Amino acid sequence: MRLVDAHCHFDFPAFDGRRYGVWERARRAGVERLVIPGVRRADWDRVIRVAAECDQWWCCLGIHPWFVGEHDQAAMDDLERRLRQAETGCIAVGECGLDRLHGDLNSQMPWFEAQVDLAKSLDMPLVIHSVRTHDEVAAVLRRRRPDVPVLVHGFSGSYEQGRALVDLGCFLGIGGVITHDRARKTRDAVARLPVDRMVLETDAPDMAPAGVGKDRNEPANLRQILTALAGLVGQPEVSLAAALTRNTGRLYRWSGYCGEAP
Repeated sequence: MRLVDAHCHFDFPAFDGRRYGVWERARRAGVERLVIPGVRRADWDRVIRVAAECDQWWCCLGIHPWFVGEHDQAAMDDLERRLRQAETGCIAVGECGLDRLHGDLNSQMPWFEAQVDLAKSLDMPLVIHSVRTHDEVAAVLRRRRPDVPVLVHGFSGSYEQGRALVDLGCFLGIGGVITHDRARKTRDAVARLPVDRMVLETDAPDMAPAGVGKDRNEPANLRQILTALAGLVGQPEVSLAAALTRNTGRLYRWSGYCGEAP
């Protein structure tokens, strides 16, 4: 079984001093690639440096809605410059987006729209953070029409919201939330949405699945998320894993990458 963690904060200090042991556990669980999203200019160098330590680790760079207040136009210029440099190993713009529970949407919106436009200009995939803003995110995508692969990471919404995002061509990041019995709305939505628009992610060290302690999430837990998803959609884990890995290859434009055994 071959899996990809499509969104994992593997650069975070929570993994310092144990990163390679964590990665070895992930490899034993079938995880063979992961993508590290950047969230603020102050962290971009670290994200690039960590991703460069292993040829199975990739990264993207962006300005997260929580941190828009730290940035100015010079940061956007720096972001574009870094993304244009192929040697950084960056494969997407993000994570960027909107968060109704943290900060002001009016302040976040110009930064989100600018990064949507940047992804379009650079013809790069786009990674979106959306917390209780799926309707607003969908409206921006309709308006700006980036015409690039888009991941709405950590999807936690209704079927109608998920359907609207899928109809716009988005991929949905399926993470630990679906392993919790209390997440009935999201579990019901995921059970009804098309598998060919889903990818697996841990968002580690955050978004821990059931039974995993706070800030102790790691890429190996992708198997637990896969098991939960297989139960929701009624598919065998092996074939589902292959489909999800193919989806991740399509999202990040990894030419020829798929989930079947060679």
